[in-house]
Amino acid sequence: MTTANHVATHARPGDPGQPEPSPELDRLYADFARNSTAPLWTQTNDLMPLAPKPSAVPFVWRWAELLDIARRAGDLVPVGRGGERRAIGLANPGLAPTAYATPTLWCAIQWLGPFETAPEHRHAQNAFRFVVEGEGVWTVVNGDPVRMSRGDLLLTPGWNFHGHHNDTDQPMAWIDGLDVPFVHDVDLGFFEFGSERVTDEASPHTSRSERLWAHPGLTPLSSQEPQVATPIGAYRWEHTDAALRAQLELEDEGHPATVEQGHAAIKYTNPTNGGDVLPTIRCEFHRLRAGARTATRREVGSSVWQVFEGSGTVVLDGERRELVKGDLFVLPSWAAWSLEAGSEFDLFRFSDAPIVERLHFQRAYLPDAGRLVPGSRG
Repeated sequence: MTTANHVATHARPGDPGQPEPSPELDRLYADFARNSTAPLWTQTNDLMPLAPKPSAVPFVWRWAELLDIARRAGDLVPVGRGGERRAIGLANPGLAPTAYATPTLWCAIQWLGPFETAPEHRHAQNAFRFVVEGEGVWTVVNGDPVRMSRGDLLLTPGWNFHGHHNDTDQPMAWIDGLDVPFVHDVDLGFFEFGSERVTDEASPHTSRSERLWAHPGLTPLSSQEPQVATPIGAYRWEHTDAALRAQLELEDEGHPATVEQGHAAIKYTNPTNGGDVLPTIRCEFHRLRAGARTATRREVGSSVWQVFEGSGTVVLDGERRELVKGDLFVLPSWAAWSLEAGSEFDLFRFSDAPIVERLHFQRAYLPDAGRLVPGSRG
């Protein structure tokens, strides 16, 4: 193989716009390499494809299997300084060897054993926790103990000290979501160790942040400046459930309330600016009636979903995968997807939409209808 053919891995002699091989061309390509340069004409398909060509692949993780390996890790791996967290990252097979779910999102199952404490630290990365089952753990964020229980979304914005303590004789598992890949790959990350335990080991039913901020439609006059991330430590399941239930009731009464027939959905929001709860991560919750189907959709940007309750099917680039409680799946950018509910089907979703939208790359397409979704770029 000539140097010219070797360099032009995605453009072959004879392809439109490609030069014919020659000794002179070989020398030119060798000089490109020697000077740490690369010709655009051999890379156009990689750098500027006709549509996104993600390395990440659609993938499903089974909750039962994740719980089993997390439990075994709990028996074998200590939690504390050094290991710091007993968190097991979901590694997209298309992004090996990194433990990235997508190029921008990190997702892990975290396990905390009976009466264990995960010491405090903080980092530039933004984080949240979502609980599918269990209770008895408090996450302490900047000294504020926040109860963790089923269906709750817990927020840890970047650079907030945080640790966890389990006050019970039973283990607990949950998922963590962070913007680790994005922060790592653009060299923005910082990390700092904190207390060996947590700064407040109390276990109140309601955190201070909720007492101040978590009153629908009401903002304290003592703090009116917009904040980059939500000041609310926990978005409680009872409010999420009530909002979704109300949307479907309104649909039954003939009023516009759902995103599609039989498909209720909410976005968790920052009360100080009406935006997303984190500057780099959007969190949503979706509920489908039994038998409901979503339209097939392609979107720029990536997301991770977890089944909270019920069962159904996700169709990922034409492949049907059955889902039950706790299962997780990943959607790379521009992958075609749709959902079908067997029973009533509840799903939590997080995505990199705030990054995509702030950079004005948002685009969504409905293949069956042959049209872009309103608000799409292009």
